[in-house]
Amino acid sequence: MTVKEHYDNHLGHFYSWMTGDFQTKCSDFKNFIVENSVKPTSNKIALDLGAGHGLQSIPLAEIGFKVLAIDFNQQLLDELKVNAKDLDVTLINDDIKKVETFADKPELIVCCGDTLSHLDNKIEVKTFIANIAKSLHKNGKLILSFRDYSNKSTGIDRFIPVKSDSTKILTCILDYEDEFVNVTDLLQERTDDVWKQKVSTYKKVRLLTNEIVGHLEGNGMTIKFNQIVNRLTTIIASKQ
Repeated sequence: MTVKEHYDNHLGHFYSWMTGDFQTKCSDFKNFIVENSVKPTSNKIALDLGAGHGLQSIPLAEIGFKVLAIDFNQQLLDELKVNAKDLDVTLINDDIKKVETFADKPELIVCCGDTLSHLDNKIEVKTFIANIAKSLHKNGKLILSFRDYSNKSTGIDRFIPVKSDSTKILTCILDYEDEFVNVTDLLQERTDDVWKQKVSTYKKVRLLTNEIVGHLEGNGMTIKFNQIVNRLTTIIASKQ
C-alpha cells in the first residue's frame, strides 16, 4: 500500500485524534519558532510541506507568515481549513515533491512530523532536499523534523503503544529493512459496545540524522539547530 492510500483509507480518519490536543501542539510549535527567531523578514511566504490538519501552518500564520499548506490528504486539509479560520493559509492538495512549483523563493519551508520519511526512497529524499535548497529565498530557512531510525527495534520492542482512550486503541508495529521500515498501524475501535480491528501497513524510508545533515550541508545549508524535540530529530537550517 502506498503512503497516500494508507492516509486516505486508514490513518487520515484518526490522525488528528492520534496527534493529541490541537491547541497544545500548536502552542508548542509556536513557542519553538519564536524561541529560535523564526519570523517573517522578506516576502513572508512559508511552505508547509505535509501540512496535515495545521499543527505548523496555524502557528506560522499567527506570527505573520503567508502560508501555503500542501498535503495529499483532502480530509486533513478540510480539517485545516476549519482550524485556520480567517488566517492567511492557502490549501493545496498536491505532491510535496513539487516543492519548486508552489511559490517563487519562499523565505521559509517547513516539513515536520514524519513527512520526509514518506518519500519513496533515499534517492528521492536526497533530491527533495536539493530542490528545497534551490527553492528557498537567499537567507531563507528550513525546519525539518523526522524520526531517526538508526537503531533497529527487535522482538517485542517493535510494538509501540501510541494512544488509547475509551473508544480507540492505536498500536504501531515496526519491521525493519536495510533502507525501509514497514509500519503497521493497528487500530482497535469500539462502536456500539463492539470492538473492531482495522489494520494497514505501509513503508517509510529509514532516515538517519547524519545522512540528512550531509544532504543539507552538501546543498549549501548551514545547520542552526539540531536536537531531539518530542522524540523527533528537529533541524533548522539556513540558506547562505
